[in-house]
Amino acid sequence: MTLSFNPPLQMPSLFYFPQNQKPSAIALPGTKCIIQPQVSLAHLTSFRVGGEAQWYVAPQNINDVEASFEWLQKQDLPLTLMGAGSNLLVSDRGVSGLVVCTRHLSYSNFDPESGTVTAGAGEPLPKLAWKAAKHGWKGLEWSVGIPGTVGGAVVMNAGAHISSTQDVLVSVKVIAPDGTIETLSAKDLNYSYRSSSLQKDNRLVIEATFQLQPGFTKEEVRAITSQNLQSRKQSQPYDKPSCGSVFRNPNSYKAGWLIEQLGLKGYMIGGAQVAQRHANFILNYNHAKASDIFNLINHVQEQVEKHWAICLHPEVKLLGEF
Repeated sequence: MTLSFNPPLQMPSLFYFPQNQKPSAIALPGTKCIIQPQVSLAHLTSFRVGGEAQWYVAPQNINDVEASFEWLQKQDLPLTLMGAGSNLLVSDRGVSGLVVCTRHLSYSNFDPESGTVTAGAGEPLPKLAWKAAKHGWKGLEWSVGIPGTVGGAVVMNAGAHISSTQDVLVSVKVIAPDGTIETLSAKDLNYSYRSSSLQKDNRLVIEATFQLQPGFTKEEVRAITSQNLQSRKQSQPYDKPSCGSVFRNPNSYKAGWLIEQLGLKGYMIGGAQVAQRHANFILNYNHAKASDIFNLINHVQEQVEKHWAICLHPEVKLLGEF
């Protein structure tokens, strides 16, 4: 039997306008970049929930980013950054200000002389891992099952299989809302477990350079990469929308184990469910709202703290008002 709780209805959108009063899209001069009003973010996140961005732009190059930030500065609006949307929970009410999405900043350049690869912020991490394997370069096999982008991996210090972004990152190019561009080293980011200094400000990752290990056969690296992917598929649920692991692992414990011991696998609030296969996953099981997922996260935290006296800290980032 699946335990469940039905929450109250969510609050209305922050950005309701009568159809004839909806703002118009804005073309940025000197670019092909369009800033769109009231864009649904649900289909742009792996949870497949959430309301609208008040304004949304998906730049395709650095000039587009600079033009978008220049427009933002003139409007004096809040800024929200997103990549693949794989580690985000967007409020049902939406997100005010401008949402800048890097998903179109997708490219990679391999340098055989240095053994480095430079990739755009929007380059999907699994795609980059397979490219590295095709070259016979080791160093990114661990990342093949992480459903995020290079930019998100740099900011979150994404990791798996006892490896993480900080192990291979050489440098990252970022741009501040005022247009200032900097190149930072891995040391500049003050990395720790699933954390970096970039989580505390609004600098946008443009691209990152990683030090890999050339000289292996494609077959060898592909085999390790494929094995890592199969391992994740066997132990984690991929059949329903989710954000991946919801909570950081506390010291000396696995978050999933703590949750499972409390019998919370399968527990539901609205359409959100603690996954049966892996308790550190929350699924959009049946047309969930963002509020369902948010309430379920809170419920799990409360139960773990009550029974284990341990505070679970979410990996997932909340956008908007809850």
